[in-house]
Amino acid sequence: MKASRVLSDIAVSFSNLRAQKTRTLLTALGIVFGVGSVIGMLAIGEGAREESLRFIEQLGVRNVLIDSRPAMSPEEFQQRRRNSPGLTERDVRIIQTNLEALEVLSQRRILHPQRVVPKPSADVPELFGVRPTYAAIHSLKLTEGTFFTLAHDQQSAAVCVLGERAKVSLLGYGKAVGQFVKVNDTWLEVVGVLGERVASAQAGGAGSYDVNNVVYIPASTFEYRYFDRSRFMRDELDGIDIRLKPGADSIESAKIVNAILNSTHHNTQDFTVTIPAALLAQQQQTQKIFTYVMVAIAAISLLVGGIGIMNIVLATVLERTKEIGTRRAVGARRRDIVRQFLFESVLISVAGGLLGIAFGFGISHAIATFAEWKTIVTTSSVIIAFGVSAVVGVVFGIYPAMKAARINPIEALRYE
Repeated sequence: MKASRVLSDIAVSFSNLRAQKTRTLLTALGIVFGVGSVIGMLAIGEGAREESLRFIEQLGVRNVLIDSRPAMSPEEFQQRRRNSPGLTERDVRIIQTNLEALEVLSQRRILHPQRVVPKPSADVPELFGVRPTYAAIHSLKLTEGTFFTLAHDQQSAAVCVLGERAKVSLLGYGKAVGQFVKVNDTWLEVVGVLGERVASAQAGGAGSYDVNNVVYIPASTFEYRYFDRSRFMRDELDGIDIRLKPGADSIESAKIVNAILNSTHHNTQDFTVTIPAALLAQQQQTQKIFTYVMVAIAAISLLVGGIGIMNIVLATVLERTKEIGTRRAVGARRRDIVRQFLFESVLISVAGGLLGIAFGFGISHAIATFAEWKTIVTTSSVIIAFGVSAVVGVVFGIYPAMKAARINPIEALRYE
């Protein structure tokens, strides 16, 4: 097949479609919506995947997180205390002694303050008592100052590190390091400010909290300077965060932690152990299924668009029966007729695919703006959607093209 003949057939097909602009546009709409839907669904899936990955990576793929499970009633709390002391400093010491894969850990205490000065412009931040190792465990990034040190912890120093939202709520947008905030009855000097983290509510020993609206203080400062009257139905610790050595098997390490705590708690289920690495694997599998389902739903639009193309090209074949007979009479071969009608269907699908790409970007932007969902349009999603639209044009154009080629030229010339 010579390139000049192909270009000539494409020009003829384009001219025929241009002569029926309205019909061509309406036929292409199915492809436009199909391609746009595929790109939009993949953009939602990719945005959700990235947010989930960021959140799980923030928890730490080498981490094992232990949380206390608060009792729902005084009766349940008393029943637990008959068998288990709850999550305590003793558990910390036993885990440090028996978990060979342990790199660092930090206990976690949480307090919801009664009074904070300056008065917050938003929700009152949570107060966290943690070790300096907490920053390494959760890969905390600071935009100002530094995290508090071991010396601060040993001295029960009145210092704190603010989460991004807590800093803005208490001290505004200016420099925070060196300023003071009062939490309950203690003035704390700000030594650092954290960068924004994935703003997802995260389960903790005291319920749920915004990871950006937290005031972090040394664990010993929390122990000696704060008394939480609400702890009468809570464990000594709200959680223990563990970071494992590189190469350690987090699932096996979690089993060891579970065995240790079941032993010290006498098999009382008053704690939970979370493995972010396992969450990551589960999330990836769930995301894969979610993406397949969404793409399958969106692909139905492409299927409908392909059927529309086949229907219109079949109608065109009937309308142009005499033209087909004339071309055959002057020497056109069957494959020339096939090529002409196949090019027309492909041109419709390609044009619809290009418009669908623009539509897909528009859908993604609208979802991100109005639904406040993160969407990410990837190059692969555009290529996949456009490629499928081109294939649809070929597949659904073959039958009408073959039907046109099989028309008897003598009968076609008599056709009225």
